[in-house]
Amino acid sequence: MGLYGSNEPGLDLERLINQSYPATLEILLYFGFLIAYAVKLPIIPLHTWLPDTHGEAHYSTCMLLAGILLKMGAYGLIRINMELLPHAHYLFSPWLVIIGAVQIIYAASTSLGQRNFKKRIAYSSVSHMGFIIIGIGSITNIGLNGALLQILSHGFIGATLFFLAGTACDRVRLVYLEELGGISIPMPKIFTMFSSFSMASLALAGMSGFVAELVVFFGLITSPKFMLMPKMLITFVMAIGMILTPIYLLSMLRQMFYGYKLFHVPNENFVDSGPWELFLLICIFLPVIGIGIYPDFVLSLSVDRVEALLSNYYPK
Repeated sequence: MGLYGSNEPGLDLERLINQSYPATLEILLYFGFLIAYAVKLPIIPLHTWLPDTHGEAHYSTCMLLAGILLKMGAYGLIRINMELLPHAHYLFSPWLVIIGAVQIIYAASTSLGQRNFKKRIAYSSVSHMGFIIIGIGSITNIGLNGALLQILSHGFIGATLFFLAGTACDRVRLVYLEELGGISIPMPKIFTMFSSFSMASLALAGMSGFVAELVVFFGLITSPKFMLMPKMLITFVMAIGMILTPIYLLSMLRQMFYGYKLFHVPNENFVDSGPWELFLLICIFLPVIGIGIYPDFVLSLSVDRVEALLSNYYPK
């Protein structure tokens, strides 16, 4: 791309944005970038590395991966594929929406069958990435803003869930759900924060996850790119995914925190969250609530850029 149409190689984005390519070359470039970002985001079927990584890695690595690194794949789709290769994106966008809908259902269903609770949270991240893909593929101002909100929201929620999972795992030395139970009795603070962020992840009203997914819904429904029946079908699939999400998250909470299994294990020294851990969790929880109550502030930061992007490159 830097060499095309110029005698001197250059990677200046302003020049590349205004550069036009032959249709075949643009599709090839788009497909190449899409594969790279599909691994990074991840998009099925190139997602299989993520649950294994989350299941084996230290929770600090999982926090960086879920909170920051996965979002770089979504950023690349918007910044490179959508902005630099708009015509190819217009052709590929229906496939992105279909893949996003399948990903929501597939990852949510797979998460429900995971015995390792870190892998269960990992598959929930894959499922939530489906909303980002649908928002990007909708090619609407509302949908793209919903994708940006979901990037920000899941960055907070996903990283914190892995932090809580890691701190709980360090204390009880167990990761399989059938071995857990009764943690809420000796560790009520961890239970409270884990429950709060799980509610945010399952898109409870008043929290950032609810706003982000709702905006993506509206973006797809108002998209002129798709006809009424496909939009209704995709919306129905997304709604099923939102029903499956509380099933696997609340099931995980029940298996980990309720009952009396670990509470009666002798010679176990359970330690609840300390003041620094609580301070960190509260600092992250405040923007989750803030975005849920007042999302206009976050949307106003990106709306001008989004409107300029869509008005310049995509037909109404």
